[in-house]
Amino acid sequence: MKILAVGKNYANHIAEMKTEFDKFSGEPVVFLKPDTALLKDNAPFYYPEFSQDVHHEVEILIKICKEGKNIQEKFAHKYYEEIGIGIDFTARDIQAKLKANSYSWEIAKGFNGSAPVSYFVPKTDFLDLQNINFSLKINDEIRQEGNTSLMIFKIDYIIAYLSRYFTLKQGDIIFTGTPAGVGAVKVGDKLSAFIEDKEMLTFLVK
Repeated sequence: MKILAVGKNYANHIAEMKTEFDKFSGEPVVFLKPDTALLKDNAPFYYPEFSQDVHHEVEILIKICKEGKNIQEKFAHKYYEEIGIGIDFTARDIQAKLKANSYSWEIAKGFNGSAPVSYFVPKTDFLDLQNINFSLKINDEIRQEGNTSLMIFKIDYIIAYLSRYFTLKQGDIIFTGTPAGVGAVKVGDKLSAFIEDKEMLTFLVK
């Protein structure tokens, strides 16, 4: 199992980070997290000692249901049956230092426990996967809200694109990008993530 993630997929998040859309042939920004980043079953997130500025980024998740590579976009829908929601935790201070030196920033994204994920539900529960509301509450206050219609790169395109470079295997999880509203978490916070009005994920920061 591997975790693949797409960055800069919502214009309002790009704006809040004071960056620009990457015009690298119009292709998405991609990074990976190791399986040790996975945090399941509402387990607590333990704040890492190496960072003083860990940020939350709520994202819709896609779970791959069968192996595929070089998938055509028109067939991408056959490679996933379930969706979920998760948090892409980012050590923003570490990431900033790495970016300043033009270094890869995997350690700022892929550290232990940096990918809390919900349970998954059938995609058939939704009339239109590209019109799904999702949100994040911290201590019962809304911090992030998004809708998949605002994705720059749509779900089927993401799957087709990733499969050009990585063989997608059953159980792989794809993080599809975060909307505006990212910010720091602290010890004692309770995070709750929702798809539409359904709470899918809730856990504590310790």
